[in-house]
Amino acid sequence: MLLLFVFLASLFLISTQETLMKNDSLSLSFPLTSLPHSPQTSPNFYSSFISQTRKTPAHKSAASSSSPFNYRSRFKYSMILLVSLPIGTPPQSQQMILDTGSQLSWIQCHKNVHRKPPPRTVFDPSLSSSFSVLPCNHPLCKPRIPDFTLPTSCDLNRLCHYSYFYADGTLAEGNLVREKITFSTSQSTPPLILGCAEDTSDDKGILGMNLGRLSFASQAKITKFSYCVPTRQARPGFTPTGSFYLGENPNSARFQYISLLTFPQSQQMPNLDPLAHTVALQGIRIGNKKLNIPVSAFRAGPSGAGQSMIDSGSEFTYLVDEAYNKVREEVVRRVGPKLKKGYVYGGVSDMCFDGKAMEIGRLIGNMVFEFEKGVEIVIEKERVLAAVGGGVHCVGIGRSEMLGAASNIIGNFHQQNLWVEFDIANRRVGFGKADCSRSV
Repeated sequence: MLLLFVFLASLFLISTQETLMKNDSLSLSFPLTSLPHSPQTSPNFYSSFISQTRKTPAHKSAASSSSPFNYRSRFKYSMILLVSLPIGTPPQSQQMILDTGSQLSWIQCHKNVHRKPPPRTVFDPSLSSSFSVLPCNHPLCKPRIPDFTLPTSCDLNRLCHYSYFYADGTLAEGNLVREKITFSTSQSTPPLILGCAEDTSDDKGILGMNLGRLSFASQAKITKFSYCVPTRQARPGFTPTGSFYLGENPNSARFQYISLLTFPQSQQMPNLDPLAHTVALQGIRIGNKKLNIPVSAFRAGPSGAGQSMIDSGSEFTYLVDEAYNKVREEVVRRVGPKLKKGYVYGGVSDMCFDGKAMEIGRLIGNMVFEFEKGVEIVIEKERVLAAVGGGVHCVGIGRSEMLGAASNIIGNFHQQNLWVEFDIANRRVGFGKADCSRSV
């Protein structure tokens, strides 16, 4: 799938090069920024599922393709969550999009020896003493690695080449490499498997944080991480900044937790992502009205359709038709005459409006996502609508079937001013209200 983002990050990490860290009381922090990545022509969707149905394109030779990385898609990048991490030895600061919905982490690499100096924000492997490229005979270059379906092949230099399809069809490709994250002279990760991509249109990579064994969290043995997404305040010269933690979060005493749902690796269903952070969404309220959506719409059925997940890499929230139609029905009941007729934003959302967003938001009321144990995500009426450009505002929800993914995906738009903690060791997710631009 494909989507984007940036934050204030706090990191809990490693004390040696062999393991990230065994002292759970330690944490490190980095700024995390919420940033528009491109003109807002449609919601971003940069994560969650790798398309299993698409055929891997034939690998082009170096001579036939100057830019093997293809970013082009009808789902344009807009709001992304970005964190800068120190990659390599000595470290080079690299901007990476925080994505809890995908596995492979990758960075943009500079490999063109004829182009000097390299772009300042792109990683230069020649400057790092800890960088190495995976050869073709590495086990990861063999097909059908358990729980890692990344298509790999040999390139013309006998190096391991990967091709990664996201749900909207966007292709990421490059070489698999080993590199460490160096936080200080005494703190670094062991060498991690990363993607090393060449692309002339962007300098940002992806920090894959799903449950896969080759995600950044899994490889670095991080048992807990959290982030706080700031609100989108469009003030000139102001960049909203939140927080990102690896390890213990000093605010966690007030978090409310829900269980992560897990699926056996042997459970093969075409619409299921077994490595996503899946939760038991129970229902949706608008104002004080509980919508008549059966709980089964939020659960993975026999084909895997209906799975509900938390995804930092998706901008909008996406719902299966059974749930989306009920949300739209209630929105129409409350503000139908104000709908922008015949308008569908990004091909996924037809709940859009011209006019005063605050007034329309008040008419719609608060929106609430309900979970087990009374835990809720409350989207206050002032933030129900997303500005999408040209004076148009849309309810930040799209139809997931338009992405080719029959799932319920809670995106970063509905995670504003909210601590979200992924406690992987205890298989749970925590939520806590916050002013994310002031949280530390």
